[in-house]
Amino acid sequence: MNKIKPLYFVLIVITYLLILTGLYMAFLYAPEETTMGDVQRIFYFHVPSAWISFIAFFVVCIASIIFLKTGKEKWDRLAASSAEIGVLFIVIVLITGPLWAKPVWETYWTWDARLTTSFVLFLIYVAYLMLRSYVSNKERGARFAAVFGIIGFVDVPIVYMSIRWWRTLHPSPVIAGGSDSGLAPEMLTTLLFCLFAFTFLYITLLVLRYKSEGVFKEFQALKQKLQN
Repeated sequence: MNKIKPLYFVLIVITYLLILTGLYMAFLYAPEETTMGDVQRIFYFHVPSAWISFIAFFVVCIASIIFLKTGKEKWDRLAASSAEIGVLFIVIVLITGPLWAKPVWETYWTWDARLTTSFVLFLIYVAYLMLRSYVSNKERGARFAAVFGIIGFVDVPIVYMSIRWWRTLHPSPVIAGGSDSGLAPEMLTTLLFCLFAFTFLYITLLVLRYKSEGVFKEFQALKQKLQN
């Protein structure tokens, strides 16, 4: 146990430095956007948060498939841990999006294709977590949740493709837009760095949450053993 504690410390320190650097780049290094002004800086947190939610729900899907195939509890624990983090980041997306939209669209919310499908994604994985919590038989609940997590992932590519499939107020793809993205080189550099920093943050949170969930399950098993 003591041998892996330094790993956690290193992960936390690196994550802290990356996020701190990302904040510096978002607020000081990247230039002010000419049309939207400083509110555009939300972009450097909004997009990486969406990216992490996609990664997190992808991990839920893959871990759930492996859990259903092998029955090994560690994969179910990984899926549950990743789902919690994914819900956290999709909430950040749903908060930062309206804050950015208000000055630009003059409204906090509109039932735009990207916004609507993102909200549905949030509801799906909140339901996933609720299913895990409220089913009395934990083993059966884990299997139900695994199936739900796999099916729910279908909404991720729909969210991603929504601005390509439907006419939408949401901005067009930025990185895929190439020279038409409208981003200054410093803006693109900042975005890519923030994507990297947030990815590292996700990995750190996942490692810590997975470990804490394992400790909690060990505690529950010991408690049940003592009661018997």
